[in-house]
Amino acid sequence: MSGITELDELLRSMRPKLIEGEFVFCTVSGHIADYVELAPLAPLALFRESEGLTLVLDKSVAESAGLSFEGVYRQITLTVHSSLEAVGLTAAVAKQLASQGISTNVIAAYYHDHIFVPANKASAALSALEAFHSDEC
Repeated sequence: MSGITELDELLRSMRPKLIEGEFVFCTVSGHIADYVELAPLAPLALFRESEGLTLVLDKSVAESAGLSFEGVYRQITLTVHSSLEAVGLTAAVAKQLASQGISTNVIAAYYHDHIFVPANKASAALSALEAFHSDEC
């Protein structure tokens, strides 16, 4: 099943969903092969950068593991199957949230885009994203 590529259809069809829990972005140095112990951390996401590994973890897991982080985020999943070839979804979402003074960290996965916003602005972010649907109806 291929995802939607047309921006207006994506915005009209998406139903943003606020995911339970608080998440943090952590970093560890080295290579993934050096970290057999990452499996028990169950990272929501892992990205390899030249400076080290970025992990998106549940806040309580990061605290238990003694990993430092600089902010607490909530995850909003855009529940529409967006194609990896779609143009403009990330820009439209970022612009909408920026207009409300809300920073965004976006992870695009195969089926959905996942927006991480500061935990204290999660409700406002959800409302701002839901406006795409109400504007179109």
